[in-house]
Amino acid sequence: MREAPADYLEFAIARSGPLFRTACLLTGDWHLAEDLVQETLAKMFRSWRRVSRAGSPVAYADTVLVRTFLSQRRRRSSTERPSDRLPDAAGPARDDELRMALLDGLARMTARDRAVLVLRYWEDRSVDDTAQVLRTTPGAVRAHSRRALQRLRTLLGDQLADLTA
Repeated sequence: MREAPADYLEFAIARSGPLFRTACLLTGDWHLAEDLVQETLAKMFRSWRRVSRAGSPVAYADTVLVRTFLSQRRRRSSTERPSDRLPDAAGPARDDELRMALLDGLARMTARDRAVLVLRYWEDRSVDDTAQVLRTTPGAVRAHSRRALQRLRTLLGDQLADLTA
């Protein structure tokens, strides 16, 4: 096994936190998120020379993370299911009930719907960035975002109106 280059180690240390946050939102499970980040960083390590020369390893890592998540969810052999518990560390206490309702709603959506909503609205990415990560067109992202938001609103029903009023 070869030793990791210093620039890769610096990258992995700097990006593991943001990658983990996104992975938690995608998987809904602390442990699955850790596995997803590990797999992403392993893929990054294998192709580090090429990726670091390309100029945008952060974007590449984000793309690898989302595509790995979607690939795992498509596998029929995948028997792991999201947990109903949130990660141990809580964020700032702003509107906990709304946040919990949204996380619960995301957990009940399909992997593709969840990926589109997390990238577009939680991570606040542009339509073009989201399309690039998901390997689709910007028009498809807009249409999918609209339908996924409608599904989320349907899932949350009256609960959303009560929390935002």
